[in-house]
Amino acid sequence: MTPPQTPANAATNAATTAPEKAVPDRPTLLWGVSFASVGVFLITWALLWLNAYVINDDLPNACYDVRRQSFPPEVACASASGTLTGANAGWLEALFFASLVVSVLFTAMSVAIATVVRKR
Repeated sequence: MTPPQTPANAATNAATTAPEKAVPDRPTLLWGVSFASVGVFLITWALLWLNAYVINDDLPNACYDVRRQSFPPEVACASASGTLTGANAGWLEALFFASLVVSVLFTAMSVAIATVVRKR
C-alpha cells in the first residue's frame, strides 16, 4: 500500500483560498422578515375585507342586529341566542394583528441597525 500523496502546491492552495464570508453591514435578513410580515398583513387584510364586504354584503339586509367593525373590517349579524353569523375567523384576526406587530418591530430594528452602521 502506498501512502496518500499530497499535492505539491498544498501550501499555495491554502494561501489562495477565499476567506470566509464576513457578516454584512446591513440587516438584510431583518428587512426580509419585515417585508414578509407586511405581505402577510396585507393578504390577511384583503381576506378580512373580502369576507366583510363581498361575502357578507347582503348580511345587513337580512339581519336586525348588525355589528360593524372597521379595523379589521368585519360585518357580523348577532342573533338572539348570542351567536354571530359572518364574523371573522379568530385565527385570521390573530394573524392580522401578529403580522402587523412583527412588521413594525422588525422594521424598527432594521432602521436602528442601519443607522448605527452608517454612523460608524
